Amino acid sequence: MPLYLLFLFFVTAALYASVGFGGGSTYNALLVLSGADYRILPAIALSCNIIVVAGGTFAFARSGNLRLGRIAPFLITSIPAAWAGGRIPVSETLFIGALGFSLLAAGLHLALDRKHDADAHLRPASPTLAWIVGGLIGFLSGLVGIGGGIFLAPVLYLIRWGRPKEIAGACSVFILVNSLSGLTGQLMKLGDMDALSMIGDYWMLFPAVLIGGQLGSRLANVGLSSLAIKRLTAVLILYVSVRLLLRWFGMVF
Repeated sequence: MPLYLLFLFFVTAALYASVGFGGGSTYNALLVLSGADYRILPAIALSCNIIVVAGGTFAFARSGNLRLGRIAPFLITSIPAAWAGGRIPVSETLFIGALGFSLLAAGLHLALDRKHDADAHLRPASPTLAWIVGGLIGFLSGLVGIGGGIFLAPVLYLIRWGRPKEIAGACSVFILVNSLSGLTGQLMKLGDMDALSMIGDYWMLFPAVLIGGQLGSRLANVGLSSLAIKRLTAVLILYVSVRLLLRWFGMVF
């Protein structure tokens, strides 16, 4: 494993944790660009996701910003869908393309997102909408090894589901449970011990994201605004997404 990955994973965890996400999409992209075997990437990325967002979920629950009952309808379909997505074998071309476009969407969301008041006219999502959105995001999450919070957040803001901190708490638990479900599917798909043993070669990434995630949760309190952190994270994501999509175009055309 290239040692520079430790630093990049640490920085990614710190940036994503500071805005309430796990970083799975960028972990995957960094591993692709480093030349790692694409079959084991989702399992590593999802494990890193779990480490980063577990602490955040606990913090949101303690502060009263985790509305578990209201986010539950999204989880009902996302959990089995993430497992199903994780179980499906995909080609390297499809994996890199799906990951690149996912990152592009996530980067644009962070780049264009602005703080705004979500207090007025708050309303819960209809069960049907929640089931459909949860299932679609969960399936994509499991397929490419991400938690899906980066896609859930704009939907919740659009429908005025809750206040910003409540939406961040909802995304945190959404990422956590989908990462656990997707990881289960990914490990069942790998099966073969040779592939599983390759994951062990990357064990140093796990303490790196643990430390980075803890640092990120404190970044907003030392003078750096959350908007500045979002823009910095967006630049990182968009750069990596362009690199991946150029690679994908070279494989397809």
